[in-house]
Amino acid sequence: MAATSQNKEKFEDYDGFIEKFKPKKTTDDCYTPQLVYDAVAEWAATEYGLDKSKFLRPFYPGGDYEKYDYDGGVVVDNPPFSILSKIIRFYVEHNIRFMLFCPTLTCCRYGDFCTVLPVGVDIEYENGAIICTSFVTNLEPYEIRARTSPALYKAVDEANKANTATLRRKVPKYSYPLSLVTTAAIYPYAKYGIDFVVPRSESVRVSALDSQRTASKNIFGCGWLVSEKVKAEREKAEREKAEREKAERWQLSERELKIIAELNRP
Repeated sequence: MAATSQNKEKFEDYDGFIEKFKPKKTTDDCYTPQLVYDAVAEWAATEYGLDKSKFLRPFYPGGDYEKYDYDGGVVVDNPPFSILSKIIRFYVEHNIRFMLFCPTLTCCRYGDFCTVLPVGVDIEYENGAIICTSFVTNLEPYEIRARTSPALYKAVDEANKANTATLRRKVPKYSYPLSLVTTAAIYPYAKYGIDFVVPRSESVRVSALDSQRTASKNIFGCGWLVSEKVKAEREKAEREKAEREKAERWQLSERELKIIAELNRP
């Protein structure tokens, strides 16, 4: 028995040793869902009058984008985010047309070289990573640093929802009156340093509002109906929360306001 136990430990140690050498997936391994890619490609083809058969996808395992044959094509692909700056510079310098996926939080930095299309859809990629995604392109006129596209947002958002619909059940978000308190509604108060109390004697737990029952809906995780006094305290807490959220926003300096004033001159 002792020998068997020792062998088991050796095998477990060996499995752990081998695990160290397995490739770890990162944001560079965000294999694009086909539905999402197709939506982006369709939008690009329509928006810019392009032939989808000319779209190129040079970013694949083992591929070398610098040696890829781009003759007459347009790159519409999801590149490794860790070297996105290098890729964009290469494409701009070699006059290669492109529309690339890009993390929303860092896409602003590429506006010096091309146009940013901020979409901000939380795409769930095939490796399970969920990344707030936008796009960068040189298919727009160079004078446009950034622009929004409701049509692109809609196309990507709908495709992403269709792709994830079978993976998990989405919990619906409802808007409730202030007389109904849920934990999801009040936990932000703690973040902003706001004290808020729901007394037991002034609250009743409910699983659904009567108006929801007729539609066979309910309150996810339940909630509490509260007294007018507690409702008034919550109204006060909501006002404080709004003020503190506003205070967290970065403000423009006098120097930056002068830059904007110069930009406004005809």
